[in-house]
Amino acid sequence: MKDIAWLLPALPLLGFIINGLGRKALPKMVAGVIGSAAVLGSFIIGLMLFMHVHETQHGEVLNYYRWLSVGSLVIDLGLYIDQLSAWMILIITGIGFLIHVYSMGYMSHDAGHNKFFAYLNLFVFFMLVLVMGSNYPMMFIGWEGVGLCSYLLIGFWNTNTNYNNAAKKAFVMNRIGDLGFLLGMFMIYYYFGSLDYQVVFAKVAGVEINSPIIVGIALLLFVGAMGKSAQLPLYTWLPDAMAGPTPVSALIHAATMVTAGIYMIVRSNIIYTFAPSAQTVVMVVGLATSIFAAIIGLKQNDIKKVLAYSTVSQLGLMFMALGVGAYSSAMFHVTTHAFFKALLFLGSGSVIHAMGNEQDIRKMGGLWKKLPITAWTFLLGTLAICGIPPLSGFFSKDEILLNAFTANPVIWGLAVVSSLITTIYMFRLLFVTFFGKFRGTYDQEHHLHESPASMTIPLVVLCILSVFGGLLNVPEIFGGNAWAHHWFGEMLFKPALGGIEHAVSHSMELVLMGVMLVLIAIAFVVLRNKYITKGAVPEADEEMTGFTKLVGNKFMVDEIYDFFIVKPIYLFSSALYYVCELKFIDLIVNAIGDGIVGLGRLFRRLQTGNIGFYIFTMVLSIVAILVFKYFVV
Repeated sequence: MKDIAWLLPALPLLGFIINGLGRKALPKMVAGVIGSAAVLGSFIIGLMLFMHVHETQHGEVLNYYRWLSVGSLVIDLGLYIDQLSAWMILIITGIGFLIHVYSMGYMSHDAGHNKFFAYLNLFVFFMLVLVMGSNYPMMFIGWEGVGLCSYLLIGFWNTNTNYNNAAKKAFVMNRIGDLGFLLGMFMIYYYFGSLDYQVVFAKVAGVEINSPIIVGIALLLFVGAMGKSAQLPLYTWLPDAMAGPTPVSALIHAATMVTAGIYMIVRSNIIYTFAPSAQTVVMVVGLATSIFAAIIGLKQNDIKKVLAYSTVSQLGLMFMALGVGAYSSAMFHVTTHAFFKALLFLGSGSVIHAMGNEQDIRKMGGLWKKLPITAWTFLLGTLAICGIPPLSGFFSKDEILLNAFTANPVIWGLAVVSSLITTIYMFRLLFVTFFGKFRGTYDQEHHLHESPASMTIPLVVLCILSVFGGLLNVPEIFGGNAWAHHWFGEMLFKPALGGIEHAVSHSMELVLMGVMLVLIAIAFVVLRNKYITKGAVPEADEEMTGFTKLVGNKFMVDEIYDFFIVKPIYLFSSALYYVCELKFIDLIVNAIGDGIVGLGRLFRRLQTGNIGFYIFTMVLSIVAILVFKYFVV
């Protein structure tokens, strides 16, 4: 395994180098094939490693190079292949390959086509480093790398100032979270003397439960996860990140990068198991984020913004699962979410492509007949995220809700509210976009057409995964053996915490499922009546009032941040500039410069060009030296 594992990240890196250096010389088709083939090669190797882990049933550390050795600090450039990393590898490279293929059609007319594929390959490389690294510094390298790629891809169309601002916002907010991650690593090394997973986790097992040390480490790592996975209060960068091309939204901001925080907590599950207080914080923040973002999604009219807030909400649901100890359930939902959310984002890209870059759903409508493949796949993706059986989202959401009920019925009730709101805004998005009459311009209607095969084939594949992905973890109540739960249970400190061994009877489990399905059915009927039967779609220029306006304006969170954080910092910086920089530092620097210039002008007068004067000064200097030596020395 050691001989081929290094090829997994190496192939996308090679694709980045080739497409990056040859971005001006390579034909677009060649660059697209190289970028896609690099990720496909990694996927094939990932399958081989997955089968190896499946056969051996244990992880393996593969050290290649001693990167750093300072005193007791030893950091190896190594890979850790176990159940968790093997699973994540398949998600990253599998979904990544489909999105690369999709991009060949979506970006075919873009002048930066080759550079785009280079950035995508670089992202896949760093994401693989993040999940395959054998220690926290390796994870941090990948962590920072995907942040860099996110910045490059969000601001890919850099001639637009708003897009550049969105890229900078994502970069800055991620750095805030990354500081927490970095401080967490410092604490881990200070108290445990190592940053290697195996060493740290073995030592954590001897720490007292809920000790300040372990709780502090867990909370600092969670701060990093909050930034990368867009949780309150560090979530506002993700909706703005929709400024990037749609394949970027699907790959980075739906299926892979934003799940890095989930991965980090699951990888560090023993730390959180020994810090139940920190787990409670994770649960509360995740649940609050899930409900808050879902409410905002109700009144968004940009097709990608709706999906962006949906992503924030679903990530919150995953963190809630982590907070109640359901690590395998969270990872199962990470997987199904990658399927249907990548499908929905790519489907939205197909709609935007057909609408001539229009993203306002109020200017769409009636697209079902013109975009049949896109419409059918979008419908199934919507049903999956809403949790309609037997699609994948039903199994993963039900498992999370079951764990929430086991932990506390109140948590379950709030999670049900979040899931119901998800159903409402997703059916609204589906009905307004694809049903009713067309509300766009004549030119848009005249040019409506289905996307090319390079875009629709990935949609179909992701649709199949969204429909049948639930088979990975069919619960016992339906005759399954919860295979995914047992797969992850091998690397969890407490395998029982995963949604299979719970205190809820099968009859109660059926009741919980029934409650959720009845609520979904009611929401479907009400929304269908409103948006299809009555055609109650607001006009694009309609003014919102009251609470509706507050929700439509995203609870003014960006404005609040701007007023209480950005503007005070800007004013403080301006004051420092005018008072300290101009009136003090610049004054001193300029005074020194002016003094040297003045001295230069003074001594320049000594250069008269008169030989007699030079001889006189030489004699005078000799006399002065002799006097000084006689009387002083």
